[in-house]
Amino acid sequence: MATTATDPYAILGVSRGANEQDIKSAYRKLAKELHPDRNKDNPQASEKFSKVTNAYDLLSDKDKRAQFDRGEIDADGNPANPFAGMGGGMGGGGFRPGAGGQRGYNAQDFQGFQSDDVDLGDIFEGLFGGGGGRARGPQGMGGMGGAAGGFGGRRPPPPQPKGADIAYRLKVPFLDAATRAPQRITLSDGKTIDLQLPAGVEDGTQMRLKGKGEQGPGGTGDGLVTISVEPHPFFTRNGDDVRLDVPVTVDEALNGAKVKVPTVDGPVMVTIKPQTDGGTTMRLKGKGFSRKNGSRGDQLITLEIVFPSDPAELAKRLKDWQDDSKPRARLGV
Repeated sequence: MATTATDPYAILGVSRGANEQDIKSAYRKLAKELHPDRNKDNPQASEKFSKVTNAYDLLSDKDKRAQFDRGEIDADGNPANPFAGMGGGMGGGGFRPGAGGQRGYNAQDFQGFQSDDVDLGDIFEGLFGGGGGRARGPQGMGGMGGAAGGFGGRRPPPPQPKGADIAYRLKVPFLDAATRAPQRITLSDGKTIDLQLPAGVEDGTQMRLKGKGEQGPGGTGDGLVTISVEPHPFFTRNGDDVRLDVPVTVDEALNGAKVKVPTVDGPVMVTIKPQTDGGTTMRLKGKGFSRKNGSRGDQLITLEIVFPSDPAELAKRLKDWQDDSKPRARLGV
């Protein structure tokens, strides 16, 4: 039975009835907190990060999770002892514990059998599936361990551990993250591979590269790539949407105009209606970040009315003109 220190549910801090999303959310939160890049001065964080990753690997696999819940495998994914509890079910006390807790055999355990009456080799061959030479009578009992292999002799060796995972951090430009442009990463062995960013990518998203870790006796570990989305000079992210402040001149706002506006997919022409107020927000459909379902968010542009760099001519034209519309009346002042 797994202890609190090894129980994958306890490691991730979720209940046994947690759904896939609960498990994934708990893992992502802990992975961000414990990632080696954020805890370079805390060697214990790396060990905890490894435990969190191993716990997530087990619980995110439906088959392995079911096996663990049934007690068929342990928290490391190794098979549980298939002979646990057999001693109490053998009955009769004919097999007695020997040194080291293994079961040995004594001639007195088989009193009443005569070597010239019963072929004990036939009996134990039927019980344990024969194999080596057949031992006859009590004098031959010492050979049973070699013929049957003992209760522990046929247990398969435990699986060898895989190599350690290797952590990578990949900086992705804002526009590339929004459009999911392929990214090239250099691995620890000097080789480069091109990655397709996942739908719904965001700062802190992790990608697992199977078999791109260190070599171990039981196979190769994986590469764990943490995405770091770089900021942009004028675009900002708001959930799946992209925001942008767009300056327009006084005459464009007053008379209306068609202006070129940048988007993550390239510039587009936007129509500004006459007498558009500053602060007006316009929505460009499908020009935001990708969502996990494959759709995309929008781009929201907010218009800012700017005065000319030399306002003298404008001031001259507006001389002796006054706006009597009282725009702050709705504010009660």
